[in-house]
Amino acid sequence: MTQNRIALVAGATRGAGRQIAVQLGALGATVYCTGRTTRTQASEYGRPETIEDTAELVTAAGGTGIAIRADHLDPAQVRAVVDRIDAEHGRLDVLVNDIWGAEGMFAWDKKLWEDDLERGQRLLRLAVDTHIITSHAALPLLVRNPGGLVVEMTDGTAEYNHRRYRVSFFYDLAKASVNRMAFALSEELRSVGGTAVSVTPGFLRSELMLEHFGVTEATWRDGIAKDAHFAMSESPVYVGRGVAALAYDPDKARFNGASLSSAGLAKEYGLTDEDGSAPDFWAYEQGGFTRPEDYR
Repeated sequence: MTQNRIALVAGATRGAGRQIAVQLGALGATVYCTGRTTRTQASEYGRPETIEDTAELVTAAGGTGIAIRADHLDPAQVRAVVDRIDAEHGRLDVLVNDIWGAEGMFAWDKKLWEDDLERGQRLLRLAVDTHIITSHAALPLLVRNPGGLVVEMTDGTAEYNHRRYRVSFFYDLAKASVNRMAFALSEELRSVGGTAVSVTPGFLRSELMLEHFGVTEATWRDGIAKDAHFAMSESPVYVGRGVAALAYDPDKARFNGASLSSAGLAKEYGLTDEDGSAPDFWAYEQGGFTRPEDYR
């Protein structure tokens, strides 16, 4: 029997992070769910989802969910999370860096010299520094045993982010940096039996995106009238299933340093989204954004 995993999903409050935690739980993992929004304390993000909600969903799925409030820009708070995991289990098998919290901090229509510098630097702190701080604190525990996995969550594959400008200077830099971070970690983890990858979903139907389109997960197809590309969107369950399957793959080291997508993981492990479809947004983009039905 495969040993159940001990996982830390940093940024598990909502979106992809929440479903990665839940799908790890569905495979029996103990998942520490961290973030800044609890039932008694909200973050600057101002969203209603909480880490307690996520932890309860993990447990309901069959795992053990543990919610711990942590600001991942504070090294002391992150070390306290890792110290607790060490005290309770003595090991960490999976680290998922899904911290973001910077929606609304970049301008779609401004060049660097026109944008707000303080806001842009805050975006980089939330999107990049948080990942560095968390890995710095968690990796000593993860590398204690061979076979550990680090998943750096981003938007866009390394190849895509290399050739395409991503919305704004600050957003572009943040998402490409996370791809490169995974590659750098893969080189450092190789000699100690660890694996690091970056993973991107496609057009993600996060809680915020559903609200933007004025739909629910049950009625998401109504959003296609607002944006035809929404036909290629996917639920967070899709990438969650892929990351969970990767975490339990005894041969995951073959992906060390790779830039993976939700669709690529689904093909590798024979998975589908919650509705039974298998959307491949990045292939759709490369195909010229024509006939979504050909990429589901």
